Amino acid sequence: MIDFDDQVAVVTGAGRGLGRIYALELARRGAAVVVNDLGGSMSGDGSDVAVADQVVDEIVASGGTAVASYDSVDSPEGGEAIVRTAVERFGRLDAVISNAGIFNSIPFDELSPEDWRRMLRVHLDGGFYLSQPAFRVMKNQGYGRFVFIASSAGMFGQHLEAHYAAAKAGLVGLANVIALEGAPHGILANAVLPFGISRMVTETLGDPKALEDNGFFKAIQPELVAPLVVYLASRDCSLSHQNFSACAGRFARVFVGLGEGWLAPTDSNPTADDVAAHLSEVAATEPFTVPESIYDEVFAVTERLGVTG
Repeated sequence: MIDFDDQVAVVTGAGRGLGRIYALELARRGAAVVVNDLGGSMSGDGSDVAVADQVVDEIVASGGTAVASYDSVDSPEGGEAIVRTAVERFGRLDAVISNAGIFNSIPFDELSPEDWRRMLRVHLDGGFYLSQPAFRVMKNQGYGRFVFIASSAGMFGQHLEAHYAAAKAGLVGLANVIALEGAPHGILANAVLPFGISRMVTETLGDPKALEDNGFFKAIQPELVAPLVVYLASRDCSLSHQNFSACAGRFARVFVGLGEGWLAPTDSNPTADDVAAHLSEVAATEPFTVPESIYDEVFAVTERLGVTG
């Protein structure tokens, strides 16, 4: 059995929904858990310390170990405080589940700059503010696991969610770099794109009957996401720099592939007309590679060009 004995985990947005389930499962498997939640509304307003406290009480009542954190991830001070809670209370930090978030739906042409910034502050900025101090702790101890909760909205698109999609896609980029820079220090970083019934779904729909009648919503129970998140946060995990989808009990890798494309003849001056003439090659998805970094793409092109040095 995968266990977290003698390990410490931070879960942000752990007071409700998917975050709560991650926290409970980590604690059930032996982790000391920092249950972080501001206790605000789905749109990010207000606060309520009882939201995190209730999950801590639930963990402790089951024989587990947990402490509440009410700091918001949307400031450097908040991120530092969350990590400090883990280190001061439990002496180390082994796993971070960056899950805190807000959600609303706004047509792109009606999206205000404040709507845009608020979403990025919580999801993307919050991911940075939390992960940087956590990375420093993990680097010093030579071990760590990051799981960033991204979204298929960011990878593939979703109507009315330009701000949310951009923020979530940004977390994938953040995870990629943490994976590269963390590798020499025993730090792994991955992203999960989950589907699960939560406030994000129920408050957006606003129709209880629609939830009852929809087979897909019945199928995406939040408990079905936790196995993947918990595995990626564990000592047993050896994967890094990858993205995974968890949907209704189906777990799958999500990746960005790079097509072979069309390479203009050496010393030519390709034009837009040439691109149009070779568009089938430029836009082809086969064959493809999955670069492990930007360097893989550069080296592949230089090899085809015969460039050395």
